[in-house]
Amino acid sequence: MQNDLDTGEESPPALEKPEAESAATRAAYLVGGTGLFVAMATDAIAVLGRHTGFTLLGSIEVVQTCIVLIASSAMIFATLKGSHAAVHILTERLSAPTVQRLARVASALSAALFLVLAAGCLWLVADLWNGHERTELLHIPITPLRLLQIAALAFVALLFLSNALRRSAR
Repeated sequence: MQNDLDTGEESPPALEKPEAESAATRAAYLVGGTGLFVAMATDAIAVLGRHTGFTLLGSIEVVQTCIVLIASSAMIFATLKGSHAAVHILTERLSAPTVQRLARVASALSAALFLVLAAGCLWLVADLWNGHERTELLHIPITPLRLLQIAALAFVALLFLSNALRRSAR
């Protein structure tokens, strides 16, 4: 069992060069950061407006729109960085080949889950395509947001699938 407590030894030297980031990582970071900034700014202006006597109509719609950007980029970013939540209570007691097999199975199941989610969103888009869905106050179109979510879900599924296949090739 590994213990991450400090053993009193010197810490390893810092990396000379930062890890090279892929274009997908930078794009996810930029889209998510922009969505977070716009959501925060919109909400801050709306709260300030409530205290000073003016209202910002549709601020909730803007924040909800930004949440699609934030969630989509967060899923992609976490998958690219391999930083999804994981519990290793069981796997740290298993042999390395067994852990690798379980990791391949987990990646394949994760890919299947994200493909099912993408298929469900695609089903909604297909059913509501001619409905021209829009938000109530600002009339923000919903279909492009759903298409962005489908693309993000499909990309995450592809990343998990490539991870499962890459691990099996070792």
